[in-house]
Amino acid sequence: MLPVLALFVAWWPGDLTPWMGVGGLEEGVRALDVVREMASSVLPRYIGTTLLLCLLVGLGVTLVGLATAAAVTLFDFPGRRFFEWALLLPLAMPAYVVAYAYTDFLQYSGAFQQGLRALTGAEGRMFPEIRNTWGAAWVLTFSLYPYVYLLARTALAERAAHLMEAARLLGAPLRARVRMVALPLARPAVAAGVALALMETLADFGVSSYFGIQTFTAGIYKAWLAMDHRIAAAQLSTLLLGAVAVLLWLEQRSRARLRFVTARGGAGGAAASGEQARPVNLQGAGWGGLSWGRWGAWLVCALPIVMGFVAPVLFMLHPLLGNWADLPWDRFLGWAANSVRLGLIAAVLAVAVALLLAFALRRRPDPLTRGVVRIAGLGYAVPGAVVVVGLLLPVGWVQTNWPSSSLSYWITATSLGIVWAYLVRFTAVALESVQSGYARIPPSLDDSARLLGAGGWGLLTRVHGPLLRRPLIAATLLVFVDVMKELPATLVLRPFNSDTLAVVTYQLARDERLGEAALPALALVLVGLIPVVMLSRALRSRPA
Repeated sequence: MLPVLALFVAWWPGDLTPWMGVGGLEEGVRALDVVREMASSVLPRYIGTTLLLCLLVGLGVTLVGLATAAAVTLFDFPGRRFFEWALLLPLAMPAYVVAYAYTDFLQYSGAFQQGLRALTGAEGRMFPEIRNTWGAAWVLTFSLYPYVYLLARTALAERAAHLMEAARLLGAPLRARVRMVALPLARPAVAAGVALALMETLADFGVSSYFGIQTFTAGIYKAWLAMDHRIAAAQLSTLLLGAVAVLLWLEQRSRARLRFVTARGGAGGAAASGEQARPVNLQGAGWGGLSWGRWGAWLVCALPIVMGFVAPVLFMLHPLLGNWADLPWDRFLGWAANSVRLGLIAAVLAVAVALLLAFALRRRPDPLTRGVVRIAGLGYAVPGAVVVVGLLLPVGWVQTNWPSSSLSYWITATSLGIVWAYLVRFTAVALESVQSGYARIPPSLDDSARLLGAGGWGLLTRVHGPLLRRPLIAATLLVFVDVMKELPATLVLRPFNSDTLAVVTYQLARDERLGEAALPALALVLVGLIPVVMLSRALRSRPA
């Protein structure tokens, strides 16, 4: 809670100098003065750019996610099983890596425009500049649409097929069944997925910073690092946190509406219903002996995979293979070691904290324990920029009031600060996995263990531990992958001479050394494939 609560000091009506570090532009300034200054200069631009980006990304992920979910759920065509899991592949691609890949390929000196100039004999720019708000929306759309795809696919697969079959028996044509039955059923799921995608958009730093877009997150880092204006950074962080809180409320409200009731008879009735409610087989005459419906379904499903995964990987492999001997292999091993070290430390600690919280809630589900667990579960919604500012403000206050204190050294010059930031953000990921595992353990086992003399620690280690082995492994892997890809907090709080793969990728791309950035970027993609494989296996194991 400290990184969030510390931000509200920036709105204190009195003199804020005691809360700031030594020096800086904010000495003697008051909160209202900073608000007036930002409102007359940068704040309207930050709000306008962020709203436009969120609007474009929201529309994009809705169209792409809902179209792909409807295609693989409501229709049957060759390759449908492949597309069901392949549409998850963009989850393995950090959005900033996709941005670097497209920039390297589409920029003036990139392979695409060079090929066009060689083919046509023309000179000058042959393709519009991608580094703008529209280019960022393109990148974020094809990186974040799986949030909408996953939730909409689940909603449609569980209920839509039976109800669409009932609508068919009542004489409704296919287009009416999709519009009047399937889409209303998926609406709460789509709203929840869009809210998640917009939270990622608001928290994004790599794409907006690299494309030079003046969003809230980029403005926070600019105010703190470039302008040395900590009050402005803190107040921008609270505004961003407020927007994320609204989206989180909308997402939770949408999830609460994901409740549908379907009357089912016995096992025979359910089996018969499943036989009748199969997806619509796309048949008919068309080009190449295949129906136009099949070509359309292939196009709808293949385009997001190509744009969000295949094309960026190929764009990065091109410079990588061309400069194989010149790549910094010796430094790459150090970057990878730092990333793995921080990932393992944060993953083990986050899983340990999540296990203790879930166990406490299991043993004593009183309002206080539920409140603590709920607060810990909200950390994932807090953007990395907000966590950084919220951690460093108290450090500046301690350094100002106790100059001899070594707290700033331990937070900024060691791994303590960055691991703290990781725990604030990613304990929620581990907590979700551990709580799902606890939901499958019947309470009667706890009663039996207590009757046999097992205390609290014995119950956790000898009963719950073996039963939670798979959820704990999954939680460790998920937190490890998230830490490996995390950029905003790592960029500021990492110890000296401890660059990670994410930070090096960002720095090399910012210096236009995109060929060298391809190696750590591809390493991040390979690591990101781990949760995608886990998720696709979990989805395949569910009953149809």
